[in-house]
Amino acid sequence: MSGFVGGLVWGLAGGMLIALATVFGVWWERKVAGRIHMRIGPQTTGPAGLLQVPADTLKMILKEDITPAQVDVRVFRLAPHIVFVPVAMSLTVIPFASGFAPLNTSIGMLFFLAVPSLSVIGMLLAGWSSRNTYATIGGLRAAAQMISYELPRTLSVLSVVVLAGSMRPLEVMEAWRPWWILANAIGFLVYFISSIAEVNSIPFDLPQAESELVAGYFADYSGIRWGIFMMTEYGAVVAASLFGAAVFLGGWRWLPGAFGVVLFIALTLLLITAIIFVKWTFPRMRSDQLMTTAWKILTPMALVQLVIVGVIVPWM
Repeated sequence: MSGFVGGLVWGLAGGMLIALATVFGVWWERKVAGRIHMRIGPQTTGPAGLLQVPADTLKMILKEDITPAQVDVRVFRLAPHIVFVPVAMSLTVIPFASGFAPLNTSIGMLFFLAVPSLSVIGMLLAGWSSRNTYATIGGLRAAAQMISYELPRTLSVLSVVVLAGSMRPLEVMEAWRPWWILANAIGFLVYFISSIAEVNSIPFDLPQAESELVAGYFADYSGIRWGIFMMTEYGAVVAASLFGAAVFLGGWRWLPGAFGVVLFIALTLLLITAIIFVKWTFPRMRSDQLMTTAWKILTPMALVQLVIVGVIVPWM
């Protein structure tokens, strides 16, 4: 299989995974949020409300794709795809099972951290091309937030790389040991919080902030293009949870064969549920609080984690 064909196949697979994750993720979020709010959640359309999201998806697809008169049309229409593609690409380096990662490159760990951050370009373009003050502010907020939280997130994963002695995803998993959970406890906490900020989820949803910016950088989007932004958000949550469950919690390393993969999926679902719990529990931060958290709290914590790992490695 040529590089182009392989990339096309895995790209389509990543897109399908994100689409399915979005359908399930919306339903699951509504159920979890319902329990937090002491209600049931979707229950009317289909058993346990399972058909509610497909019905909403069909409605969204059939809605008119409106392009406002004053926008930069080419950039406006291209921006959702620039946001989506990097997230889909990040799935290719995740070690899904023993001996299997679609792209087991020597810089896989860096690839996962660096490529999704390119989405910020699409967010900036979406806000700027709308010629809308609220959307432009949302795009600028997204850029400031994602760039700031990239540092602690990268430093937190670096501690795992130091322990494994490799940036190749499968080699990291083969080197993984259960005691890493305790050794990287601080790094995992930093990764978890930074990932919530990276996917623009509450309490780090300042780029969207419906009460302030009317959905921020995608305020003027509708129909399927609006849906692409939503798919990207849920896809980013799934990618961050898959990666965290693998490199910090051991993923499939605990059990052999298919049992390990099932456990990996369960750990991923646990992290997704934790992100949803945070989203529906905590209030939105102010801009200054958001930046203070990144630079004065999470970054020093990640550096402390690196020092701890640096002390451990010579004794391994």
